[in-house]
Amino acid sequence: MRRLLIVQHLMLGDTIMLTPLVKKARTRFPDAEIVMTVPRAYAPLYYGRPYGLAAVPLDPRSVADHSALRRGGGFELALVPGDNRWTWLASAAGARWIVAFASDRSGYKDWPADELRPMPQSPMAWGEIAATLLDGEEPAPYSVADWPAPPFQPYARPRAPYCVLHLGASSPHKLWPSDRWRAVLQWAEAEGYEVVLSAGRGEERLLEPLDPERRRSALAGGLDLPQLWDLLRCAAFLVCPDTGVAHLARLVGVPTIALYGPGSPISTGPGRFWAASPFRALWDAKVPCRDQDLLFERRLIWLRQCWRGVEECGDPVCIRRIAVEEVIQAVGEMAPLRA
Repeated sequence: MRRLLIVQHLMLGDTIMLTPLVKKARTRFPDAEIVMTVPRAYAPLYYGRPYGLAAVPLDPRSVADHSALRRGGGFELALVPGDNRWTWLASAAGARWIVAFASDRSGYKDWPADELRPMPQSPMAWGEIAATLLDGEEPAPYSVADWPAPPFQPYARPRAPYCVLHLGASSPHKLWPSDRWRAVLQWAEAEGYEVVLSAGRGEERLLEPLDPERRRSALAGGLDLPQLWDLLRCAAFLVCPDTGVAHLARLVGVPTIALYGPGSPISTGPGRFWAASPFRALWDAKVPCRDQDLLFERRLIWLRQCWRGVEECGDPVCIRRIAVEEVIQAVGEMAPLRA
């Protein structure tokens, strides 16, 4: 194998969770050039070429990006772990053999694929599902030494000891109530931690009820991914919803308490690959409306999650099932694990 291409354009957490596939590819093809398309904003995370991976920034609307990938060409194998529409890009890049997951309803997205594999029907994390696109043994579990830290521009990093409370999330149903965040904040400050309130760009409003004077959230919305990596690397612990920051935290190795509302820590949790990660998922598996079973439009009979919009569910009881006391207890159990 001379050149292998992984084609995807997923969200941050889903992209990071492809790491088992990348490591498996490197293990199977130690001398191959392995290329993976990534959304442009995520490319800096791959600056250190973990597992020798070449991350190629891709904006689907950029003719230049598509042209650059085609010019590189000459891929013996292409793997498409998510939406099968990217099989067309793999074909345009000159891939000789394209492997993707079979869809429940085949259609034009599948046409360029040479091989369609079924998704496993036993519970496992998304990254381990993606890794089944390649034959062979599972990759060795992740170690923080596997991934070089990306270089970052200086920023006003707080003095230790500090913790990070990240309030933002991709779905309103993942947002934990403000009064509970406030209780955790007050507990952490009483324990002697400086609290860093974090959120993504455009989510700063979530922090106003906790920090109207922005004493604790001056960095919120202002850090890029390499800076956020460094912030997490030096933190005592992180509390956040099930979102991309939780997956970034696994790369860094910071003790993490992830609050799961509608999502599933089975499909998006550590799995076997991240088993050594200091990660604790808090969720209530018995919420009856966590009854949807689609992953990237493929039905998995074991998957119990919910992706209803606010029009369908205006009262997300799932995220409110997590109590402040559970978070504080989990922090007490997890934070000492940080070396």
